[in-house]
Amino acid sequence: MTISKWAVDTAHSSVEFSVRHMMVSKVKGAFNQFSAEVEADANDLTTAKISFEIDVSSIDTNNDDRDKHLRSADFFDVENYPKLTFLSTKVEKKRGNQYALTGDVSLHGVTKPETFNVTFEGLAKDPMSGAEKAGFSVEGSLKRSEYGLTWNAPLETGGVLVSDEVKITLDIQAAKVE
Repeated sequence: MTISKWAVDTAHSSVEFSVRHMMVSKVKGAFNQFSAEVEADANDLTTAKISFEIDVSSIDTNNDDRDKHLRSADFFDVENYPKLTFLSTKVEKKRGNQYALTGDVSLHGVTKPETFNVTFEGLAKDPMSGAEKAGFSVEGSLKRSEYGLTWNAPLETGGVLVSDEVKITLDIQAAKVE
């Protein structure tokens, strides 16, 4: 077993989300500033230790007014809660290159365990830098109300303006740290 350190290559990675709006459509967005530290044996990912941090103020939904509202005390309250963090507690192999990644998510002053589905996309040597790279796709969801993000508005046709469930998708390329 060879444990190596890996760092997220943010130029080739993304942290995205989607949420239902008015019960009829989805609004998508991303966080543009994030970092991670990973210690893992590429041949046995169940040994991985992962810490991930997102700068919540880097939210980008392609609409400045909406982004300002999301940064406000109605939602993320970035002045008091500037970061979303994740610390892994367990990695379980499901089958093939599929894993269940469990860890503690801290957001808006609340920490709770969450599990995400991870696909290990493989290893490759970067022809430009010679660095070893690993790829991962991550999917899951959070209930924003469980983190104190409860702002909403009722619709006269029934339902609410913003769904409680937020779907999360990460595409991560990590570089082995020498």
